[in-house]
Amino acid sequence: MFDIRLSGILAHPTSFPGPFGIGDLGAGAYQFIDFLSEAKQKLWQVLPLGPTGYGDSPYQSFSSFAGNHYMISPELLVEQGWLTVADLVDPGFDPRAVDYGSVIEYKMNLLKKAYTAFKIQATQGEKNCIIKFARKHKHWLPDYALFVALKGYHGGESWMKWAPELSHRDPKAMAEMKIKLADEINFTIFLQYEFYRQWGLLRAYANKHGIQIIGDIPIFVAMDSADIWANPHLFQLGKDGNPSAIAGVPPDYFSETGQLWGNPLYKWEAHKETGFEWWCQRFSAVLGLVDVIRIDHFRGFESYWSVPFGSETAEKGKWIKGPGKTFFAALKARLGQLPIIAEDLGIITPAVNKLRHSLGLPGMKVLHFAFDPEAKSDYLPHMYNDKLTIVYTGTHDNDTTIGWYESASEEEKDYLRRYMNISGEDISWDMIRLAFSTSAIYAIVPIQDVMSLGTENRMNQPGCAMGWWRFRYTVDMLREEYAQGLSYLSELFHRNEGE
Repeated sequence: MFDIRLSGILAHPTSFPGPFGIGDLGAGAYQFIDFLSEAKQKLWQVLPLGPTGYGDSPYQSFSSFAGNHYMISPELLVEQGWLTVADLVDPGFDPRAVDYGSVIEYKMNLLKKAYTAFKIQATQGEKNCIIKFARKHKHWLPDYALFVALKGYHGGESWMKWAPELSHRDPKAMAEMKIKLADEINFTIFLQYEFYRQWGLLRAYANKHGIQIIGDIPIFVAMDSADIWANPHLFQLGKDGNPSAIAGVPPDYFSETGQLWGNPLYKWEAHKETGFEWWCQRFSAVLGLVDVIRIDHFRGFESYWSVPFGSETAEKGKWIKGPGKTFFAALKARLGQLPIIAEDLGIITPAVNKLRHSLGLPGMKVLHFAFDPEAKSDYLPHMYNDKLTIVYTGTHDNDTTIGWYESASEEEKDYLRRYMNISGEDISWDMIRLAFSTSAIYAIVPIQDVMSLGTENRMNQPGCAMGWWRFRYTVDMLREEYAQGLSYLSELFHRNEGE
């Protein structure tokens, strides 16, 4: 799997251009694939593809299995016959940022209109396709569809605030609500079918052009999710339904008080008793959408940071041993050898490195972390002693390269310029060149760095719950000169050997 030097771009679908307020799986996505092909790039990395909840973060999803229905292309629904061209009035959204509140209202109105047309116009064959889809995904789709319907019934409130018979899934109450909310449930199933259908077409187009898609599995799931509502026995919850402990990381590069994510922690013994069935289903589902999986916060499988519920920061936590090699052995026994990248950033111990090496998984290096003149950083390219490495200029959690460079200390800037023998006037492309030149098997750069964009185009700021994940670009920003530059560097550093 990881035996050919390749390169690619990190760009989430919500960032694609288009008139509907948020990037989707339509024309902008296909234009991006064409750009990758012209640029001789073989990798496209995305963030988690699930439906986003509080804070609009793809790492806080309502489901580990469902797709984000806001990414459904209205133009492709016109091709299906569920919308008309007249329905697609340009709402005048900002083309450079996602305004989630307005977009959600607009898109949901369009999607409801499409569903109404489907109910009226669909042939039996088209209805059978959805029935077949629902059967294929029966291990998660019924719970998720009911969860969404109940959430709507309760005005969007968290499942923990529902009536006890529903939050605790009383069979009689559940059966009654399935009848009462049947249309709402079927609407969600329709949306999931359309997301999976549109994504499947896009993935096939990417693969046809020799492009592999790298997906993302967040280690933890959101408290307000169908995953926890349907499987509370698999998580560390108290009798009141609240988490007994929550996830995060201690103080690090991103935050002096640590990062308090707030996700419930797993009852790993309960997972082990089932042969890690839920996890096997989760990996299988993601591999049905992408070609390679990046495990976010890989170190949590060796040891995870447990913070008492109710804490205001992540400072007062403790490390607790995770499932380790037993977990990955169960995955392999069930699913075979998996194409996995381990996100091993942050506080990494010898035990974490030992686990990753024993599994033969590539880890990550981020060039933004390399240029501390007071330390001999493992992120410096000449320190790479393992070709089984994925190098990034930065990730979705970093500032853009220009933003990072402008905010760096004079000592860091000086060290970087001397290390690379550059002036620093074209820092984004200097860093792209450095990434491509390393011994790392894969080199991946955010689309913002390809476009030499500043800090105002940053995708996320760890530790800040609101106001992020909004970045978008416009059609004219995907320039021919960028494709030529990437193609040149890929050929120069032999990153298109798959051709």
